[in-house]
Amino acid sequence: MPVGLYMDVHVPQAVTTQLRARQVDVVTAQEDGTTLTPDDRLLERVTELGRVLFTQDVRFKAMADQWNRDGRPFSGLVFGHQMGGTIGQFVQDLELIAKATDPGEWANSVERVPFPR
Repeated sequence: MPVGLYMDVHVPQAVTTQLRARQVDVVTAQEDGTTLTPDDRLLERVTELGRVLFTQDVRFKAMADQWNRDGRPFSGLVFGHQMGGTIGQFVQDLELIAKATDPGEWANSVERVPFPR
């Protein structure tokens, strides 16, 4: 079963557009009406939807790491530092995540992209 992705508010639209062109299931915070939602509530929302969150916010990643240490369940988070890769690299890795993994594999996981090449 493919992984549905959820884009945090600061993710460039080009990432979403290119993923959709590759037939990846993506919802954005803007579309979901959560642009002003606090990070903890947004991670709860993403978990309710059964999606993996992609963010470029290092504080969000730190919060997910803490939830993981505390044993607080969430559906998964992928972090890509804004200066850590190109839009193309993020798209390629997120497409791989969406198409080659199962949602259950992401439970309580925090991963970083781009993957080492």
